[in-house]
Amino acid sequence: MKNVFKLWVLIVLSGAIASCNHSSKPADGAGSKLVIHNNGVKIAYTDTGSHDTTLLFVHGWCINKSYWEDQVKYFSPQYRIVAMDMAGYGESGRNRNSWNTIDFAGDVDSLIRQLDLKKVILIGHSMAGDIVLQSAIDNPGRVVGLVGIDNFKSPGVPVDPATKKGYEAALLELKKHFKQMVTDWFNKALFYKTTSQQVRQRVLNDVYKADTIIAAASLADTSFKELPKLKQAKKKLYILGSDVTPVDTTRMSATKLPFKIYYVHATGHYPMIEKPGEFNAQLGKILVDIKKDK
Repeated sequence: MKNVFKLWVLIVLSGAIASCNHSSKPADGAGSKLVIHNNGVKIAYTDTGSHDTTLLFVHGWCINKSYWEDQVKYFSPQYRIVAMDMAGYGESGRNRNSWNTIDFAGDVDSLIRQLDLKKVILIGHSMAGDIVLQSAIDNPGRVVGLVGIDNFKSPGVPVDPATKKGYEAALLELKKHFKQMVTDWFNKALFYKTTSQQVRQRVLNDVYKADTIIAAASLADTSFKELPKLKQAKKKLYILGSDVTPVDTTRMSATKLPFKIYYVHATGHYPMIEKPGEFNAQLGKILVDIKKDK
């Protein structure tokens, strides 16, 4: 069990982990101007400000759009801010049966297209790194920036058969013992020694509330290959994460992919709520860089 768990954590941390849109209606009462659907699934979101460039925040596994509240407050004087709940999480719908990277990217695509966003900087946390990467590929004329939050730890690292088998076994255990597996995984791998009890409890409470079938299915897709997708996106990748788990840039450098890395010092996997001040300052630097690159 311990060996399987370690293999699972290794894969998840290393990142091993369009759409047909319809129906735009009046506001749903959550600060939105339109009700957004992706293939009949309602996508909940907040939309703040009316600036030319939009920061579109996408949350990670089993959490929700509320994790970006500090960023919404901080950046809304300069940017339009859209924060979404991916289908299956938060206040978004659950009425579909497929939960892979392409499906979730379709949720992002739906917001971009139905809100008619023109200059979008996609910001995706954890497993949403791959999701916003795919959405950048889907929307080349609209996406002007790509930011991963504590993800893209080692793009291009090959996964050997034994590791893949261990990952699959861990997913089976997750379905059987969800709360126990999550508690062990987060305390050992995703929280840092300085992560406050308040942050730990907030994250775990949200994860415990997740639909376990959707949660497991969200991690099951290992077919998404980050390195070729990054090449296809033709966007400079910005990574902002904890310096506790640094990024292995070996293969990105070898293939001459454009990237730049910023760190928040000594946090766990949730730097945006653990050290929001430092996080916002670093993200602000990234946004300045993106503006220069355009």
